[in-house]
Amino acid sequence: MNNPLLSVIIPVYNEEAILPALFARLYPALDALKVSYEVLLINDGSQDRSAVLLKDQFLTRPDVTRVILFNANHGQHLAIMAGFEYCRGERIVTLDADLQNPPEEISKLLAAMDCGHDYVGSIRQTRKDSLWRHLASRLMNRLRERITRIKMTDQGCMLRAYSRSIAKAVVATREVSTYIPALAYTFAANPTEVVVAHAERAAGESKYPLYKLIRLNFDLVTGFSLAPLQMFSLAGIALSLASAGFVMFLIIRRIMVGPEAEGLFTLFAINFFLIGILLFGIGLLGEYVGRIYQQVRERPRFNVQEILEQRDEES
Repeated sequence: MNNPLLSVIIPVYNEEAILPALFARLYPALDALKVSYEVLLINDGSQDRSAVLLKDQFLTRPDVTRVILFNANHGQHLAIMAGFEYCRGERIVTLDADLQNPPEEISKLLAAMDCGHDYVGSIRQTRKDSLWRHLASRLMNRLRERITRIKMTDQGCMLRAYSRSIAKAVVATREVSTYIPALAYTFAANPTEVVVAHAERAAGESKYPLYKLIRLNFDLVTGFSLAPLQMFSLAGIALSLASAGFVMFLIIRRIMVGPEAEGLFTLFAINFFLIGILLFGIGLLGEYVGRIYQQVRERPRFNVQEILEQRDEES
């Protein structure tokens, strides 16, 4: 446990219904790898009996299990950050608790790392999500790649492997809000991707509704590129030139034709359009200012209530 080869990090939030099935498949799959490992289960302020089940699992396999209990819900991102900070393995694998990514697929990621890759992403072979999630994922993948130049075929898959050096670099950034796989990709010297199986959620419900997915993609775009601000600046310049040209046209028309009221509603429409662009720009600036505000406060990223782990006899 002091220096395992593999650390498996699993954030848990209200997963009482699925945890028994997860444990029944996870530990046999890891035992079959024939490598030293540890499982870090991070309870992200669950409101159900998830914390109790995690403690029971620690008592069942204390030799390879560690449990980190948050005092409140801090989000999946910070749960993974805590796992990176407290893990001991040379290779770190992140995994969802919902069994949509089978734990038996971990061997594929480790095989890729055996070939010298320091970051291994995953591509879901046959996604079992709804149609709108498919479409939204494709659109955001294309937008992200154009804006950030970060190439991830499937950004929504949690099953990923990181070398310890990359995990340390991610923790050292001290960013309050970011998209960890994309950040890790920027630190990787030899990244790759593997195809993994994907299944329907066995129990419980998704913790990523539409709003959280939108927030995730805002973090992804604003955390890795200034392109949105630059595009808005270019749009502002173009609209300013167009507006100036239109004003000159109205002045010339008034001189030649005289006063007229027929174009009043056209002016209103143009005015509302420009106001909409302005409000969008203010919101975009607010995203960047909000990220700065989160960083300058320098508050703790998360509060750990308790850590359950087997202590060495000497300590």
